[in-house]
Amino acid sequence: MIQAPAPPPPSRRRHDREIISLAVPAFGALVAEPLFVMVDSAIVGHLGTPQLAGLAVAAALLTTAVSVFVFLAYATTAAVARRVGAGDPASAIRQGMDGIWLALLLGIAVIAVALPTAPWLVDIFGASDTAAPYATTYLRISSLGIPAMLVVMAATGVLRGLQDTRTPLYVAVGGFAANGALNAGLVYGAGLGIAGSAWGTVIAQISMAVAYLIVVVRGARRHGASLRLDAAGIRASAQAGVPLLVRTLSLRAVLMIATAVAARLGDTEIAAHQIILSLWSLMAFALDAIAIAGQAIIGRYLGADDAKGAREACRRMVQWGIVSGVVFGALIVLARPLFVPLFTSDRTVQDTLLPALLVVALSQPIAGVVFVLDGVLMGAGDGRYLAWAMLVTLAVFAPVALLVPVIGGGLTTLWWAMALTMTVRMVTLWLRTRSGKWIVTGATR
Repeated sequence: MIQAPAPPPPSRRRHDREIISLAVPAFGALVAEPLFVMVDSAIVGHLGTPQLAGLAVAAALLTTAVSVFVFLAYATTAAVARRVGAGDPASAIRQGMDGIWLALLLGIAVIAVALPTAPWLVDIFGASDTAAPYATTYLRISSLGIPAMLVVMAATGVLRGLQDTRTPLYVAVGGFAANGALNAGLVYGAGLGIAGSAWGTVIAQISMAVAYLIVVVRGARRHGASLRLDAAGIRASAQAGVPLLVRTLSLRAVLMIATAVAARLGDTEIAAHQIILSLWSLMAFALDAIAIAGQAIIGRYLGADDAKGAREACRRMVQWGIVSGVVFGALIVLARPLFVPLFTSDRTVQDTLLPALLVVALSQPIAGVVFVLDGVLMGAGDGRYLAWAMLVTLAVFAPVALLVPVIGGGLTTLWWAMALTMTVRMVTLWLRTRSGKWIVTGATR
């Protein structure tokens, strides 16, 4: 008689429910964000090639500027989740407000820099003479929405820390819909051209920030938390964010070096590299959703002085990361004949792309572990270690990547270097989690 498999232990089922309930809405919100640029591109593209080229340059500048401040979400999630675990929601929201105030101040500072330097920044990014005026117009107007974008980041961190990833999903979907409608109306209906696209995006971003603030303010009033600007709290939030800023800049440097090396390899290689990066980014969203769940769950367990629960949650999320990586790797291999022609019909690009894609597929289980452990250590507030680990990774990757044109092997060799980078990250993060030094319980680290 065949015996039925034993049911998973209750703790595993509990962790699975928590991971799914937080990760699935987080993935939806993450995917909605890049759709803003896609909508802008689709609408502006019908105005003409110079306008679309100008949008591409401005969007790249804006994306780079905003991505640097992603620590506003990460650091806030960890700090808020700890206080939630400690049973102090008022303090949790107060901590979140410090992050929101910091986001607002940083956004104002970015505007002060972006407005006068917009033409110079556009020129540095190599915009043509015909595209530069459109890029400058879009950049100057869109920079007015940066404070709102940063507030959205910080407020998203607050809600994630409060174990709520559904509200960010609803706000992201609403913002996406509003952005599309406003862009179409202002670009074509009002005849504002590319300026209308920029104003539509700014209005949508401000609306999203207002929606988040309404939710946070209601929570503050319900729990009696102060909303006032607190200089000491803002300084503490900034200090917690500095290591994560170093980590993010190091990661961006890895991606920029990889793109620069691919460009030196030739037009075919850079075209194939861009396709792989687009696919890699999509898979990163899914893995990052698990990492976001990890930030919220680990922070809550540590805040509740439950070191055992934190270890069990970490172990289960690593299993999720490995399984997700295996699934994504298999999908890449099995589906590549279907999706590669959607990106390019150039046989030379396809032939260059395929072997590099196999490297990406093989490295996905490693990427799954990296993303999850990254989220675990962020949730533990272990930003200083994450910064050093990423600097070590950059130090390993940079010389190897720069030698690719000398070594030979083209794009495939470059992506083997990227796989090496993920392996170094996995080893450094695994050593930290195994040591247990990340487990610091209590409402604050």
